[in-house]
Amino acid sequence: MNHIAIIDDSEINLTLLSALVRKLGDCQSTCFSRSRAGLEWCSENLPDLIVVDYMMPEMHGIEFISRLRTVAGREEVPILMITANDSKDVRYEALQLGATDFLTKPVDRIEFSVRVRNMLALGTSRKKLADRAAWLAEEVKKATAAVHDREQELSFRMSRAAEFRDPDTGAHIQRMAHFSSLIAANLGMPAEDQALILQAAPMHDIGKIAIPDHILLKPASLSPEEFAVMKNHVMLGFELLKGSGSKILQSAASIAISHHENMTVRATLWPGRRCHSVSRPYRRRCRCLRCLDVRASL
Repeated sequence: MNHIAIIDDSEINLTLLSALVRKLGDCQSTCFSRSRAGLEWCSENLPDLIVVDYMMPEMHGIEFISRLRTVAGREEVPILMITANDSKDVRYEALQLGATDFLTKPVDRIEFSVRVRNMLALGTSRKKLADRAAWLAEEVKKATAAVHDREQELSFRMSRAAEFRDPDTGAHIQRMAHFSSLIAANLGMPAEDQALILQAAPMHDIGKIAIPDHILLKPASLSPEEFAVMKNHVMLGFELLKGSGSKILQSAASIAISHHENMTVRATLWPGRRCHSVSRPYRRRCRCLRCLDVRASL
């Protein structure tokens, strides 16, 4: 059932127009002889069509349209303005302010019926299009969430790969992830960045999967040569993670290559290699995390 609001200061016109609306068969009308009352009702309710007279003492039709179009959700409601004024200037102003169509007095019954049905059909099409757009937006949101979930699962499983190689790495990964989250929050970083670091931090040691077992799992202290091989896990992790279109893997690559970096050993960890691809804030955070992790593991 279509709901049509009729605003006209003439009781005779209200009676005539409401009778024409009833003859349409699938429509009902709500009539107002005062334009302000009609504006208030249309602001609180959502009619399928508004029929408004141009000449009214309290508020003329153009002002009515102008005010209604400023109400949220009323920008697309079809408005049929009825006028005895043939001035083009009046029509131009009404169209600029949001009138959808016009009828000239005296109102022709057939023309009124055809125009009303056309405008109702237009309104129905707009609603269907809006519903379709909302449905598509929701589907895109669901698909994006699914991709994000798969991305998170991939990052988690990659982190577990290093854990399987080195049992001590498991607890270390969890500590680093939670330290990352806490520090990011206390630095006042946006929630999105906090979540990104929390998801990326567990992959900081992913390069250890390429370190030989006799070095990675050696219970005794490493020789200088073995330590040189172990230090290379940061570059190996970076090479594994770099170049991805994923924000998580991009951040993980930055963290992997810089999580052992400090002012005294940066030049010796990678002779001739500098971390130009890693932002300075990330390097500071990684150094803080590394210090915390060493203290927590003691």
